[in-house]
Amino acid sequence: MEEISFRNDILPLKDKLFRLALRITLNRAEAEDIVQDTLIRVWNKRDEWQTLESVEAYCLTVTRNLAIDRSQRKEAQNMELTPETQELTDGVTPDRQMERDEQLHLIHRLVNELPEKQRTIFQLRDIEGKSYKEIAEIMGLTEEQVKVNLFRARQRIRLKYNEIDAYGL
Repeated sequence: MEEISFRNDILPLKDKLFRLALRITLNRAEAEDIVQDTLIRVWNKRDEWQTLESVEAYCLTVTRNLAIDRSQRKEAQNMELTPETQELTDGVTPDRQMERDEQLHLIHRLVNELPEKQRTIFQLRDIEGKSYKEIAEIMGLTEEQVKVNLFRARQRIRLKYNEIDAYGL
C-alpha cells in the first residue's frame, strides 16, 4: 500500500469536502468550519490511515457526519446557493443569459428543498461524480438505496421544475 501524505492526498480534497458541507448546511461559514474540523480529525487519526480502504471516502464521511450534526443543532434554514459566475459565450443574448440564470437559480432552490439524504446523494453523484458504490460507503447505505434515493431526488426536482415552469400557461 502506498504511503498517504496529508499534503498530497488529503489537503487536495478540501474543495470537495467544502461543497459537500455547504450542500448539507447551506451556510458558507459553517461549511468552512466543518472542513477545518474534518481536517483536524483526519490528522488526529493519522496512525490509522494505512488501514483505510479509501482516505477520500473516510474524509467525506467525517464531513457529512459533522455537517449533519451541526445542521441538526442549528436547525439550518434553507439559504439559496448562488451559481458560480458564468462567462457569457459568443452569441448568447443578455435576455437568454438572464433566463438561464433564473433556471439555475430555480434548480438550486429545488435541490436545497430536498430532504437531507436525497440532497447529499444528489450532490455526491451528480456534482461530485461519485459512483454508487462510493456513495453507499460514504452514506452507510446499500447501492440500491442510493439508486432509489437518487431517482426520487431527480424525479422530485423534475416534477417541481415543470410545475413551476408551466405555471400560468
